[in-house]
Amino acid sequence: MHKDTEKAYAKRFERVFEFIERHLDEPLSVEQLSRVAHFSKFHFHRQFTLYAGIGAFAYVRLLRLRQASYRLVFSRQERIIDIALAAGFESPEAFSRAFKQAFGQSPSQFRKSPLWQPWSERFQLPPRERREKMEVKIVDFTETQVAVLAHRGDPALLNDSVLKFIEWRKQSGLSPVQASRSFGVAYDDPNTTDPEQFRFDICGGVSGKVPDNPQGVENKVIPGGRCALVRHLGSHDRIGESIYPLYREWLPASGEEPRDFPLFFHYLNLVPVAAEHELVTDIYLPLK
Repeated sequence: MHKDTEKAYAKRFERVFEFIERHLDEPLSVEQLSRVAHFSKFHFHRQFTLYAGIGAFAYVRLLRLRQASYRLVFSRQERIIDIALAAGFESPEAFSRAFKQAFGQSPSQFRKSPLWQPWSERFQLPPRERREKMEVKIVDFTETQVAVLAHRGDPALLNDSVLKFIEWRKQSGLSPVQASRSFGVAYDDPNTTDPEQFRFDICGGVSGKVPDNPQGVENKVIPGGRCALVRHLGSHDRIGESIYPLYREWLPASGEEPRDFPLFFHYLNLVPVAAEHELVTDIYLPLK
């Protein structure tokens, strides 16, 4: 395929991906999606599958199950039947069958003890193009006291550590999610690091000393200083699509040098309160 044609196709499918994410809670038809892509509905399915590696409705179902899985674990007060209906299933039984087929666990089993590894392997969604021009700002980040839960090991199990940190936040009341900032410190790239060597700190802003606790949360500091700041919109799983251009394109052209502190993230909102396509994350690259 000619490069210009490839780019045109990529733009069309980006529109389709965005449309699906924004209308995931609504019925979606071939007619709708093919109109968004400006393709004939007779050829749309085949073209979508060739481009994305998965059929359009399998893709939609996967995103709905993904959204449901977050709600099962992070919104435990919600009834499974309500989550099933919100995911577009007519009954809890149909939802349970589809969920178990996808992840090897029933919704209730996943809620009780989620197996994140097969879940993350199942969610290998097609790569996306970064459509907008990346806007990088140089800012002064103020030194910030944080409570930290250190995740060490397989990035596929990061959500287990997130749950543990949420538990600490609720039990201690020291870093309430509604009133405190949430951060992540990324010591390693999950795509290039041996899973056993992967390191990531889950952080919440605090103003005082963190007492001893069963979760192993402790005090640390995110140092102040100059940083390059870029805003990432959408799923945290796609955050590399904003990080790699920062290192590959912006940094060499900027004349700046990175400081001896890892890349870190400020999460302006979180699932399940926000849908994945509505997530906003500020990425900070510390500079000398």
